[in-house]
Amino acid sequence: MPRILLGVSGGIAAYKALEFVRLATGAGHTLRVVQSQASLRFVGEASFAAFTGAPVLSDEQEHDPARGAFPDQQPPAHEPLSHLELVRNADLFLIAPASANTIAKLAHGMADNLLGNCALAATCPLLVAPAMNNHMYEHLATQANLATLRERGVHIIEPGSGRLASKGEHGIGRLAEPARLLQECEALLQGGSSVAGSSAAAGNSSTAGEWRGVRVLVTTGGTREPIDSVRFVGNSSSGRMGLALAQAAQARGAEVTVIAANVALARPPGVRWRDAGTAAQMQQACEEEFAACDVLLMAAAVADFRPVAPSNGKIKKSSQERLRVELEPTADILCGLAAKRREGQTLIGFAAEHGAGAIDYGRGKLKEKCLDAVVVNDISRADIGFDADANEVTILTAGGEQHVPRASKTAVAESILDAVAHLRGSRRVAARRPGPS
Repeated sequence: MPRILLGVSGGIAAYKALEFVRLATGAGHTLRVVQSQASLRFVGEASFAAFTGAPVLSDEQEHDPARGAFPDQQPPAHEPLSHLELVRNADLFLIAPASANTIAKLAHGMADNLLGNCALAATCPLLVAPAMNNHMYEHLATQANLATLRERGVHIIEPGSGRLASKGEHGIGRLAEPARLLQECEALLQGGSSVAGSSAAAGNSSTAGEWRGVRVLVTTGGTREPIDSVRFVGNSSSGRMGLALAQAAQARGAEVTVIAANVALARPPGVRWRDAGTAAQMQQACEEEFAACDVLLMAAAVADFRPVAPSNGKIKKSSQERLRVELEPTADILCGLAAKRREGQTLIGFAAEHGAGAIDYGRGKLKEKCLDAVVVNDISRADIGFDADANEVTILTAGGEQHVPRASKTAVAESILDAVAHLRGSRRVAARRPGPS
């Protein structure tokens, strides 16, 4: 039977770890639990011991009656060091919930408690499931720490969005549900890859290390095409998805340039920023930046049409009974860039579609514009897409498609970047493959 070592850090979400243990033991897994001292304020050792049938440890100096053995093992005759024996016997180490403090310690190799000692000594797969307030999770320090862990091959189980522990608080930071935690563990135990930490095709999330020095160009926001000096034809894009991509790429070590169309959100530190108001301005900025980039993430919602003859002044309502605005197509920026691509560049398009037929349209866009991938989302839903904190997308490539379930745009951005890393890695492998002799 597979053996899972569960680490529990401090936080109200510790109660979900009890349900995970119940599900995991019911599925035939054997478990041991180590707790941080802070977690004991939320769930006591006796509760975990009752579910696992094994002693629970919270201090590296305390005696382990089982001597590091799991319930299906005979304890050794000698008295081993707990943190070494526990991870030696484990097939997998899951830390859930992982607080911001614990994540920071893991990222910096600190081992001031039993949980940290186990993490440093573990040679089995390590999964980390963050749980905290949304502001803490989205803080650049936390995101940088998570990026560091991903680089080392740690599988991150992204948190969910919704109601948080503090009264009236909503956002990303909810510990993944126990059933999903178990699904992630079993995927690794069966020799697969973490579902949330990487795309189905991308494999281990350690591909994050490949972003060091990669030049990423991100377009975001929505263009506005003037009717007169105060009115325009535009859309509802806030720029959140593009900024999530920029921040995630920068945290992985990429050199990021953002071309933003009418974005009022805070600029991520560490990225180079250019503003563009109209489709024509976006086109000019993209053409100036494209040659130098390695990856293009075309997340901006660029207007398909613009007024043929915008007025230089304000059109007065009293001067007309009706206002007729003739529109003309704007340039297809992405298609034009794709025609100029150099070897080694990766181009990712985005398709915001309304209702049925979205995937078929995305497939057409993938082929017609010679892209490496198209990210499709359905803007007919009020809970995702434009001006929402969450998104749900399907990533289309020539090799297939990957559905990314509804999650925060931060989490969706990580899945998109994992898919990009896989595309780039596959291209390098193909380039190294010898030709026919």
